Amino acid sequence: MFQKHNLLTVFVLFAIFILISGCANEQKNSNKTNNNKKLEIVTTFYPMYEFTKNIVQDKANVKLLVPSNIEPHDWEPSPKDVGSIQQADLMIYNSTYLETWVPSIEKSVNRDHLSFVEASSGIDLMEGTEHHKHEMDPHVWLSPVLAQQEVKTITNAVIKADPKNKTYYQKNSDEYVAKLAQLDNNYRTALNNVKRRELITQHAAFGYLTKEYGIKQVPIAGLSPSQEPSPAKLGELKEFALKHKVKTIFFEELTSPKVAETLATEIGAKTEVLHTLEGLSKNEQEQGLNYITIMHQNLEAIKKSLDE
Repeated sequence: MFQKHNLLTVFVLFAIFILISGCANEQKNSNKTNNNKKLEIVTTFYPMYEFTKNIVQDKANVKLLVPSNIEPHDWEPSPKDVGSIQQADLMIYNSTYLETWVPSIEKSVNRDHLSFVEASSGIDLMEGTEHHKHEMDPHVWLSPVLAQQEVKTITNAVIKADPKNKTYYQKNSDEYVAKLAQLDNNYRTALNNVKRRELITQHAAFGYLTKEYGIKQVPIAGLSPSQEPSPAKLGELKEFALKHKVKTIFFEELTSPKVAETLATEIGAKTEVLHTLEGLSKNEQEQGLNYITIMHQNLEAIKKSLDE
């Protein structure tokens, strides 16, 4: 009996010991996970992804939601995308005027560990073109000056979510902002003495860019690329283009050039792409293309057309 009792005690003590050491290891592992856990960040479309990636580099996982071949104006998140957002620490988007679905997602997900970051907050948005007076223009990232502001806003949110890597994030952010400042400088210099200052674009995406450098954007359609102009509007544009000797009509990489081509044919002009950076494919990224290289391509195209 005594021996049996002793054996039982030893067994119970052994079981307790196993349990305690197991818990301790689990605790150790969970601490380890917490300490080494990378920030999980979801970004909506390409510029938000690139700005964020330049800040966090390898210290966070950054996911891009909107596929490169889809116009962000037309995109809606699937249940799977909502799941990705729910799992993230930060959800970074440009503006509720572009990602119009964000407020309803914000209401529906659990916000315990998740922060929504509007990169354009604090920037004075301009009203849309004359047909869209009460619609704000969300295309702020296309101004190298306002892009710097967006990067700073994202940086602050990232540091707030992961303060222990503050120095690392701040250094990366400062270096990237310096590149954007250089880009701004290149635009200023190149567009300072162009022959003409009128730019005809298929959709009104370049308002902040043209305003920054004293150029007049004349859009064929409004803020949404899918809008078609009326015959009267096309007639006005034809007159304007002939009067200002416009030789190039620009359209965007993700839209059909049909409208731009119609106008170009009418006035004997050519069409060219002006990249809104709303989508950049894996293939393009692998070729070394990014926000800065494409903005330089845009600058060359704009300068060439204004000097024709």
